[in-house]
Amino acid sequence: MNVGGQHFRTIWLNAADERVVQLIDQRWLPHRFVVEEVRTTEEMATAIRDMHVRGAGLIGAAAGYGMYLAALEAAAAPACDEYIAAAARRLKMTRPTAVNLAWAIDRQLARIAEAQTPEEKVAVALATAEAIAAEDAEHCRSIGRHGLNLIRDIARRKGGKPVNVLTHCNAGWLAFVDHGSATAPIYAAHDSGLPVHVWVDETRPRSQGSKLTAWELNEHGVPHTVIADNTGGHLMQRGDVDLVIVGTDRTTYTGDVANKIGTYLKALAAKDNNVPFYVALPSSSFDWKMRDGLAEIPIEERGSDEVSHADGWADGRQVEVRVTPAGSPAANYGFDVTPRRLVTGLITERGICEANEQSILGMFPEQAP
Repeated sequence: MNVGGQHFRTIWLNAADERVVQLIDQRWLPHRFVVEEVRTTEEMATAIRDMHVRGAGLIGAAAGYGMYLAALEAAAAPACDEYIAAAARRLKMTRPTAVNLAWAIDRQLARIAEAQTPEEKVAVALATAEAIAAEDAEHCRSIGRHGLNLIRDIARRKGGKPVNVLTHCNAGWLAFVDHGSATAPIYAAHDSGLPVHVWVDETRPRSQGSKLTAWELNEHGVPHTVIADNTGGHLMQRGDVDLVIVGTDRTTYTGDVANKIGTYLKALAAKDNNVPFYVALPSSSFDWKMRDGLAEIPIEERGSDEVSHADGWADGRQVEVRVTPAGSPAANYGFDVTPRRLVTGLITERGICEANEQSILGMFPEQAP
């Protein structure tokens, strides 16, 4: 996507030094655009755990590059394979809910194991990291192409009036390598000349909607309005939402969807008001082993300070303030699970399918047991 008229991906190799991975440090958005340079596996683990990068696809890509950095470090270590295995374990511990993390690491481990010398392992790890990133961008572009048809059909029924899409959290370009998942159809519609407007809920506690989604939509010139988290149901009751598209950090092969906390409530409101509720995801975000999302998907619990405090921009700098009483404890569940019965459909790189085992495995028959 474009930032100030210049194309960026969210993560890439430094052109001047391939031992350095560069990424957009999202902690500073929307007020500052900061590019961080990552040189070690530990720095990449910190970037993932502390949400310098976040979002399903980008977490996977960052893990892929993290394994490349591990291979570079292992080449100088006494026990190369043991070093790589230990690095993989450290990276896997950073974010438990996003399935792309383990998927990318396991893919790297399988490919690296095929190489013989430390130098070959480095070359294979680099090629695999680049392939993971390139596939993520291409899959999201394809999601945009398939999702565009949904928006086009609604625009036709509305006689050219703007199509109002509601999103939750950030499943945009910033959550992937390029294009995004939930935003990919929106960008495709906007770029094709269809009138589209996005309701962007703020998505507390980290405000990824008001900070990140609004920022990238603004950079791309897409009309949008930021709303408080609990406004979505009201807008649906008024008929002001035509379509809900969200992302996912892990979706079971039966169609249960784990996404940012609050997604379940949006799905309930959509169901009650007959608003189509779609989940956009590349196939790397499916968990092909989990059947029951409510029982099996691990729900990340993050630090309470994300709830008790908020940050913003004041006097030319980023500041943090407490918003709760000092004596009040806070709970911070990062995700919830939306049952398949509330999901209208899944937008994947291969097309749109229903949120059930038969339809999903029909779209991806190679994953059938």
